[in-house]
This record gives sequence, structure tokens and C-alpha cells, in this order.
Amino acid sequence: MHTAPLVSIIVPCRNERGHIDAFCADALQQALPAPWQLELIVADGGSDDGTRRRLHELAAAEPRLRVVDNPERIVASGLNRALAVAQGEVVVRMDVHTRYASDYVAMCLAALQRSGADNVGGPWRAEGRGGWGRAIAAAFQSRWVAGGARSRDLAYEGEVDTVYLGCWPRASFERFGPFDEALVRNQDDEHNLRIVRGGGRVWQSAAIRSTYRPRDSLAALWRQWLQYGYWKPFVMKKHGQAAALRHRVPGLFVAALGLAALAALAGVAAPLMLLLGAYAALVAALSLLIAAGSSWGLLWRLPPVVAAQHLGYGVGTLLGHWDAWRHGRGRERFASLTR
Repeated sequence: MHTAPLVSIIVPCRNERGHIDAFCADALQQALPAPWQLELIVADGGSDDGTRRRLHELAAAEPRLRVVDNPERIVASGLNRALAVAQGEVVVRMDVHTRYASDYVAMCLAALQRSGADNVGGPWRAEGRGGWGRAIAAAFQSRWVAGGARSRDLAYEGEVDTVYLGCWPRASFERFGPFDEALVRNQDDEHNLRIVRGGGRVWQSAAIRSTYRPRDSLAALWRQWLQYGYWKPFVMKKHGQAAALRHRVPGLFVAALGLAALAALAGVAAPLMLLLGAYAALVAALSLLIAAGSSWGLLWRLPPVVAAQHLGYGVGTLLGHWDAWRHGRGRERFASLTR
């Protein structure tokens, strides 16, 4: 039994041997306001690269760290398995590929108290490594590519529809339920939607600081946005939710490209040429805006990065709508533990 108030940090992981030490150090060295204490619960999805062995070594030397199994190997089930054994009156979600300010949890606790919200979090700040990683981070952070998403605004403070990671009073899970394990992606967006539709509040605080390391290759970026797009229709179907404009446009554009390509095969090439030309001009303009706000040295990498996000999300959205309508569930090829 804990006599002092306890905050539980929960995190799912799989095959993160190169990152797990730095993450655990960040989590366990959090400076909490008295009299708060913390516990760290890592749900391992069957790691086979030495991550699991290293976690048990760390846990043997650190009583605040606990390792639980996540045989389903998806993020939502890992979060729920960690949540099931968490003892804290406040729960903080963390990600292995994110680095955290030493007062990250303290600022979460302060934001909860100040806002009275059912979930709080900080802005989503990306910092890449290498040429492709830095270009991906620059595009990720751009409000032009993000479609005005508040989560990319590093200075915003106030109510939002969804938030990066999250920090909840335990009562929020008792009221709104755990994470939906039918969703491989977007389980956080769906949970926040459940909170807002249930009369709760989600709050973003600029004082909650972390740095996310994005993908560092175009192939990985494509797969990430393909999954983001794929799982969004399942969230919308579950809640009878209409898609926001920024979620509709990529899928509509890919569909239009497909129809224009069929027309070109039939001998009518003008629509395809028009679409491709207009999109090339848009991508070039976006790339110039992003480079102007970050680094001109990234300019030549930005067009394929922007296109990978748009087209990956668009293709994924169309596949997701088809599977949600035809089968009512996602395909196994999209069901794996990914960050």
C-alpha cells in the first residue's frame, strides 16, 4: 500500500533495445512535487532483440519498474495491460521514442489541477536525425502540412479534441473506459473522442515538454501514414463521426488520381495531367514554406516527404473505408505493435 499519492507511467514497447535505457532513465528520473511518488509499468509485446532481457535487468535494480506481458502485440492492448496493474491515482502515458523534460510529469499534474480536465498533455514536438529524419520532422511540425492541428502548435494552451500521449486521473478510465483494442492506430484519438462526447474535457499545456523522434526513412514514413489513414475510418464508424476536411482530402485526392489514371488508359490523359500538375505545384509550395521555416538544406528532400504523408494517408483511408464497410474489422497485416 502507498501512503503517498502515486502516479503510474504506462508504456507499450516491442524490440526497442536501442532506446529502452534512455527512456527508462527519463521516466524514472522525473522530478515530482512532494509528496508524489511514481511507478513505471512497461508492457512488452514479445520482444526478441534483447529488450525484454534488459527490462528485467533494470527492474531487478529498480523496484519502481515493473514489466508485464502484451501477447497481442498492439499498442492499445499494451496500454490496457499496464493500466490493469497500475496503482496510481493519476496515469501518464509515455512513448519509448520520445524524450521528456525532467518536469514532464510534474507539469502534467499541475495541468490536471489547473484545468480540471479529464486528460491533459503537451504539444507534439518532433526532432529528427539525419537528412531524412530532419526533413520528416520539419514537415511533421509544419502547420501547413498538419492541417491546423493544435497538437503541433508548441505555444497553444487550452481545450483540444485530442492530445499527444496523455495524463488522466484514474477516474477518467472508470468513467470513459480503457483503450479500444480493435484499433491498432488512432486508439488515443478515439479515447479522447469518447471523453469529449461523454461530456469530458481534453486540455493541452505548452508547459508539458517532450521531443518525439520521427521516422528516418521514406519507407517507414509511408507505412506510418498508411496505418494512420487506414484506422481512421474504424474510429468514425464506431462513433458515427463525419470526417474532418483534413482527413477527407487525401483519400478524395487518391480516388481522383485513380479515376484520372483509368481515363488516361482509355485515351483521355488531360484530367490526370491536370491533377498531377496541380499537386506538384502544391507540394513545391508547401516544401518552400517548410524550408523557409526550418532549413533550406532540406528543400530537396521535402517534396517526397510531403507526398509520402499525403498519399500514404489517402491510400490507407480508402483501404480502411473499404474494410470497415465490407468486413467491419481491420486486416491482420495492419495489426502489429508500432510506435
